Amino acid sequence: MMPRFLAPLALALLLATPALSAPVTVKSCNREVTFDAPPKRAVSNDVNLTEMMLALKLQDRMVGYTGISGWKTIDERLRAGLKALPELSPKYPTKEVLLNADADFYFAGWNYGMKVGGEVTPETLAPFGIKVYELTESCIHIMPKAKPTMEDMFVDLLNLGRIFQVEDRAEALVKTYRDQLAALQARLPKGAAPVRVFVYDSGTDKPFTSGAYGIPTAMIEAAGGVNIMEDVAKSWTEVSWEPVIERNPEVIVIVNYGEVTAEQKIAFLKDNPAFKNLDAVRNNRFVVLDYVAATPGPRNIEAIEKLAAGFHPGAL
Repeated sequence: MMPRFLAPLALALLLATPALSAPVTVKSCNREVTFDAPPKRAVSNDVNLTEMMLALKLQDRMVGYTGISGWKTIDERLRAGLKALPELSPKYPTKEVLLNADADFYFAGWNYGMKVGGEVTPETLAPFGIKVYELTESCIHIMPKAKPTMEDMFVDLLNLGRIFQVEDRAEALVKTYRDQLAALQARLPKGAAPVRVFVYDSGTDKPFTSGAYGIPTAMIEAAGGVNIMEDVAKSWTEVSWEPVIERNPEVIVIVNYGEVTAEQKIAFLKDNPAFKNLDAVRNNRFVVLDYVAATPGPRNIEAIEKLAAGFHPGAL
């Protein structure tokens, strides 16, 4: 028989144990993923997904990150958060990279660290005990989904909060973002027609841009604009210049990363006679967003504020 004075302690421990070890199940694209305990050796891919981990203060649960220096530059904000964490691979990791790091969790997406039919997928990593959570925006590559809204990014943060058992932290962060977004949208001009916007990522012969299923479409709409490529049923894709010229954007959003600078991209558009009659070019209306702000992540809200200022000069 248990001594009476130990009974309250035993009861408290009994009640506490399920709360700490209860399995958590989240929806990841077309899968349900169950975590018996929070991951301890996580890896994230790309700057935006890595910043989601940092925004939730999960550095101490990570063994490294992948897929940044091969394409992008780590800015000071991101560098400060990463500190001693190693970059395990400059581009997409191989299965061996994740196994050598003894990873137990991989936060990635389709075309954000994984390719359909590639060697690193949820199915190929499962036998090694590495669980995968997929970026919601990227699910369009493997399943039908609705056009994105900013809720897609919020859902990812909330799911990471559940996976790592920091729900309060995630919920507080998402509430802050929702409040900031609501305050901005309350200041947008009422009754104005949406501003016609083209997203220019890269490319000269053919532009690489965001279609209906890329997060820039949601960001542009939140800022009072419309993506002129919203009828293209892709997330990020190549198009031809003809529809860009026909649809005559009023503002061009430049995605800044890589070897070709934003200034060089703007100069290309200004110097090419084919684009001289575009409203955006004639009126010098360009908004530059860093890659990390133009892909799903914590910088989206400040990016929407920047877009809104560019769409409605003098009105906010």
